[in-house]
Amino acid sequence: MRRLQIYGFFAFLFTIQMFAQQTNVVGKVFEDVSGKSIPGATVTIEGSDFSVETLKDGSFTFEGLNLPLGEHFLIVDEEEFSTGRYPIVINEGETLDVGTLFLEFDIAQENLQISTISLTDNELDGDDASAYNISGLLASSQDAFLRAAAYDFSAAFFNPRGLDNASGKVLINGLEMNKIYSGRPSWGNWGGLNDVQRNRVFVRNSKASDYNFGDVGGTTNIIMRASKMRQGGRVSYASSNRSYQGRVMGSYNSGALEGGWSYSVLLSRRFGEEGFKDGTLYDANSFFVAVEKELNDKHSLNFTGFYAPNRRGMSTSLTEEVVALKGRSYNPNWGWHGDDKRNSKIRKTEEPVFMLNHYWDINEDIKLNTNVGYQTGFMSTTRIDNGGTRLEIDPNTGEPFYLGGARNPSANYYQNLPSYHLQDDNPTPADFQSAYQAREAFVNGGQLDWGSLYSGNRNFKGNNSVYALYSDRVEDSKIMANSILTAKINENMTLNGRLNYKKLNSENFAQMEDLLGGQSYLDIDFFAEESGFISGVAQDLAQSDLNNPNRLVYEGDRYKYNYEIDAEVYDAFAQMQFKYNRLDFYVGGKVGQTNYQRTGLYENGFFPGAGSFGKGEKLDFTTFGGKLGGVYKITGRHLIDMNLSYAQDAPTIRNSYSNARQNHEVIDGLTEVTSQSLDVSYIYKSPLLNARVTGFYAGFQDETNVAFYFTEDITGLPADDGSAFVQEVMSGIDRKHYGVEFGVEAQILPTLKLKAAGSVGNYIYDNNPNIYLTSQDFPGKQLSFGDGKTDMKKLHVSGGPERVFQLGFEYRDPNYWNVGVTANHFSNSYISPSGLLRSDNFALDYDGVKFVDYDNEEARGLLKQEKFDDYMLVNLTGGKSWRVGDKYIGFFAVVSNLFDEVYKTGGFEQTRKSNFNTRGEDMSRSNGAVFGNRHYYGYGTTYYLNVYLRF
Repeated sequence: MRRLQIYGFFAFLFTIQMFAQQTNVVGKVFEDVSGKSIPGATVTIEGSDFSVETLKDGSFTFEGLNLPLGEHFLIVDEEEFSTGRYPIVINEGETLDVGTLFLEFDIAQENLQISTISLTDNELDGDDASAYNISGLLASSQDAFLRAAAYDFSAAFFNPRGLDNASGKVLINGLEMNKIYSGRPSWGNWGGLNDVQRNRVFVRNSKASDYNFGDVGGTTNIIMRASKMRQGGRVSYASSNRSYQGRVMGSYNSGALEGGWSYSVLLSRRFGEEGFKDGTLYDANSFFVAVEKELNDKHSLNFTGFYAPNRRGMSTSLTEEVVALKGRSYNPNWGWHGDDKRNSKIRKTEEPVFMLNHYWDINEDIKLNTNVGYQTGFMSTTRIDNGGTRLEIDPNTGEPFYLGGARNPSANYYQNLPSYHLQDDNPTPADFQSAYQAREAFVNGGQLDWGSLYSGNRNFKGNNSVYALYSDRVEDSKIMANSILTAKINENMTLNGRLNYKKLNSENFAQMEDLLGGQSYLDIDFFAEESGFISGVAQDLAQSDLNNPNRLVYEGDRYKYNYEIDAEVYDAFAQMQFKYNRLDFYVGGKVGQTNYQRTGLYENGFFPGAGSFGKGEKLDFTTFGGKLGGVYKITGRHLIDMNLSYAQDAPTIRNSYSNARQNHEVIDGLTEVTSQSLDVSYIYKSPLLNARVTGFYAGFQDETNVAFYFTEDITGLPADDGSAFVQEVMSGIDRKHYGVEFGVEAQILPTLKLKAAGSVGNYIYDNNPNIYLTSQDFPGKQLSFGDGKTDMKKLHVSGGPERVFQLGFEYRDPNYWNVGVTANHFSNSYISPSGLLRSDNFALDYDGVKFVDYDNEEARGLLKQEKFDDYMLVNLTGGKSWRVGDKYIGFFAVVSNLFDEVYKTGGFEQTRKSNFNTRGEDMSRSNGAVFGNRHYYGYGTTYYLNVYLRF
């Protein structure tokens, strides 16, 4: 009897256990209009740590002993759909089938995303250092601060945490798209592909990523996989007065077809004769196709190809004198050529990308994604060459010499401005007359005179051009390959890993584009000697290529410089993620090898033999890094998030050579760049209020930077010739970025949301970097001054405002219209400081002796870093949509900078006058400095309107 009781007791416990294990919640999620399943939607039991994603058929399942019992809400969230909130009751030992849950398409969110992507795309379409990883921020639309940064703050070139886009990784289908040359993604390569870029995974800063180790600026993976595109099509037209004037776009995604096939296609065109800046044409087309075949339940093969050729007219920085005379939209790069505005500085990008992606579901818990990609094509920027030359023979000596060269044709060249004629402390009436004439000519004209360039070539004796239009051209061929592993070890542990390989061959050269009426161009450096006459031994110095001296160049030919860079990158990444009821955490690491080698195809006259021709030194860098972090869930609503990383990365190609166009010279002391980052956040989530406040720190050591400019006051050169076109090399640069950022959204009514966001940071240089100059004017040697340092410590790193604040609201009416207003305040923006000005060169005369009248207090005033004025931008958004059957028709409009605020987004100190005496004289002129700081200005009042049909 006792034995039976014992057996019965264990049977009872077993029965309880069986019932407990059967406590489940199951259901499906579908679109309300089309009735199609929604895979990848996030389903959460509110107030708990339980969250799952829907499968391909839209189904989801919660199961386990610890499901919270009683009354709860089931939250269903998916981008582009309104969040669903459904009451449920979970009973122990039961399976709750909630049936089919239908999500409604979120028109307001759709409109916001259309607006944001389209507008930020204007800034990101080039290779701008000032553009942050804004595209990735769009994937974090639930975070109030990141939403503000993505749209409102980005218009003022705000960089979250002071980091530019080289600090973030951009992936497409798991393949990294950042350029090896600069470390930055070239957004123009996929510009205009908005409709197929909606599926993005963004990981903030150094948090755990399933795809790679990441970076301090975050990681974005844009998923352009055919089967992941939401089925349907879209046709849209946009009008704007920012970068382009019009955009037409059409796309269609097939969804799953019979036989396991799916495809996605897109065509778009962006165009405009000019944007907000004068003479900035825009001519871009975009083509996209993705085709996927599901081979079986475990294997799928996807091909993605896109090609986005674009041609854009560029503007430039301006001095305050020029802005006062011509306004902030002035652009000196263009002039009338017949009845057309012709810009001399045109940027072209034509770099198609092809990818093949294999997805292997080894089992339910292990997935392997292998990707191969190839990118080819070119990038180029045109400019005017005014160094055209002809070869002459001296009739008296029979010696050859070169004759030519011409005045700088730039419309805002300093000799064309009134300040140039008022340089004397006591200007004469004749000086004022000259200044007045210069002012009138500049105000009433002030544009590039194409006619004078053509007539100058016609009047230049012989067949050579003295003026020509050429392009700095880069032709890249890059192979990319990686394998990404995701393995769920158990309910709590997931392993991520990646093996990655990239190989680049980069051809860099100048290409003759237009001889401007001439028949040929002599390929020598006319400005090798200031006099313009080169004879005797100096003839060799003038040659761009000693192997082809005095070569005549025709349109389409390479000249000036010609070299290749080969690069290879190998790296591996591994990460463990742990998920528990109260704590989620991760730990990850990486290791890699990067190498570069320059091959000179021209033997430069200033650096003959092995100095410029053939293969240079092979550069090798070993990189590694580690990171850890996690989220502690105090409750379902209160969370603490912490992330810590340490990494060493290879310097970019751009910052490895002092002047790769002419020689093999590697920057002294070149080494890996070290970075550390730490951020700690408090996060609050509830149906009515979402908030995050984060304290952050990022440090960087051993960075390098190379700047190119002309300066007149270099100590160590002869007193009568202290000027040169130099490469300013700064190495061992340390900087630190720290501050606080926050974002709050309050859903005070079902239709009304209030929001606030802001960031207070301090981004400064943390040491006094090394500095030296190189130049063809003193080939084979470096010039350094005093202790070889530059006094940069505690100066601010330029890169947008350090302090930003936003207040605003969004109203979303149930009848599918919405309106929003934000007021955004920006402050603490600084100009980019010159290293040479803060070296010992500033205090030294040509003989290397300190100026006798040098005054420390006056010097501090001359070298004080310019801080830009505070400003506020008010932005309006609004839209309306109609549902017609299973289709949506709508429009969305944005007005930015409503009150036409004038503000500076960046700039740099000119270094032509680079010592205490000459800079002091220039900056103290009552009539304005001739070589004052140059600035970039933001847009005035602009609009954006999008009309679309979704079907």
